[in-house]
Amino acid sequence: MQLQQLTETTKNPNFWLNREESEKVLKQITDLKDLINSIESLKQQIENNLELLSLLEIEPDDSLNKNLEEECKVIEKKVTDLNLLLLLNGPYDKNNCIIDIHSGAGGTEACDWALMLYRMYTRYIEKKKFKMEILSYQEGEEAGIKSVSFLVKGTNAYGYLKNEKGVHRLVRLSPFDSNNRRHTSFASVEVTPEIEQDNSIEIDDKDLKVDVYRSTGAGGQGVNTTDSAVRITHLPTKIVVTCQNERSQIQNKEQALKVLKNKLLLKKLEEQEQELNQIKGNQMNIEFGSQIRSYVMHPYSMVKDHRTNVETSNVSKVLDGDIDLFIESNLKKGL
Repeated sequence: MQLQQLTETTKNPNFWLNREESEKVLKQITDLKDLINSIESLKQQIENNLELLSLLEIEPDDSLNKNLEEECKVIEKKVTDLNLLLLLNGPYDKNNCIIDIHSGAGGTEACDWALMLYRMYTRYIEKKKFKMEILSYQEGEEAGIKSVSFLVKGTNAYGYLKNEKGVHRLVRLSPFDSNNRRHTSFASVEVTPEIEQDNSIEIDDKDLKVDVYRSTGAGGQGVNTTDSAVRITHLPTKIVVTCQNERSQIQNKEQALKVLKNKLLLKKLEEQEQELNQIKGNQMNIEFGSQIRSYVMHPYSMVKDHRTNVETSNVSKVLDGDIDLFIESNLKKGL
């Protein structure tokens, strides 16, 4: 029904008057068609396998039986993926999202850990076929990064990545320690949905402190030679956003204000949820600043999510972007 209604709107003579809104509708139509095609393809695959199963009951065939077992594993994975989509039903789950990574205390160690996390998420984004756009990038003094902010574009980007919010802890033998001692490093990850328009959030100019500075990019190269990068501090909440991706100061300020508005809206929603939980007599399971996951590389190998107790010994695979195990377990936790 929803697909039919959306398709009907495209037939309106005024459909293309607002190009941005029109493109959103077309994207919704494409996503729904892809979902329908996936379900129909899976249904056909299941029916074909049921026919093969009937044939095997009449005439056993070891080779065919083995192929059928492999096919069932593929079907099981597809069913799991479709079930996960049903869990992405939050108000902003389908939206793009903004990820901010900040190194914790610990100097070079923490900056290197922040860079490792940044690499992990870029690999995950590539595997999901999402797109990303760097908003700001601040290098560490000796290695790694102090902070990075980037926009992730793709259907359900926020829904998948929202549970990455929190503090990530690394334990390893330090490559920066001449005595090869074990170090513990921390980095915080913040995930904010990209929200197109919301009139409930108003920003007063007198509440803003705006600083401009010269942009620099990943690897230390200069983005340009003018003071076009913008840092905005929202004085009442102390929220700070930066943007250096655009070529002009005006464009960077507009983008930074958009990001700030998203963060203020999310803060408002979290405060409402916290108040509701207090009324119910419960505590929020996840709060920004809580330690959500540990990555241990010495004296043993383990990545463990402290919210679900899901763990794996393959640290290198996780740091190469294979974090579906943790994302899926957190989505299922709400069932």
